[in-house]
Amino acid sequence: GTRFADLLYRMHGYPKPLIARVHGPAFAGGMGLAAVCDLVVAAEEAEFCLPEVRIGLVAAMIGPYIVRALGEQQARRYMLTGEKLSALQAQRIGFAHECVSAAELDATVVRVCDRLAQAGPEALARTKKLLLRVQGAAITPQLGLDTATVFAETRADGEAREGIRSFLEKRKPSWQ
Repeated sequence: GTRFADLLYRMHGYPKPLIARVHGPAFAGGMGLAAVCDLVVAAEEAEFCLPEVRIGLVAAMIGPYIVRALGEQQARRYMLTGEKLSALQAQRIGFAHECVSAAELDATVVRVCDRLAQAGPEALARTKKLLLRVQGAAITPQLGLDTATVFAETRADGEAREGIRSFLEKRKPSWQ
């Protein structure tokens, strides 16, 4: 029952970036797992599908993540029809960030990991927390204050000081 829902929730709020490496069919819960990841890298032959309605089920536990990852209009289409979505279509509508040949899949994932490794680990965790906070939030003066506070707090910590210092000194920061 709820173990899968708990896993999705933990993944959604996980402080480190999660990358889905999709090389084949990612159907039902597999598509849900991709939806909770921060980045989706798919091989051209990968396919996504939410076939639950075709067998009388509802993609309920993954539903909130699918709606967020696909957007409401696209989620309506794919959750209601159960039709397959190619990797190229998934990239076109913003679900997959990269769509590459199978031969390029691992190198692309490594390139994404290398890019993430250049960022400060604390900055990544704080950015993920910020994304959770601002997603769907109304743009208000209070949100502006909240985000200014986050910026001030991060600018004052050691990781930011090291990052700025390394930039000015034209060297890699200590976390790299």
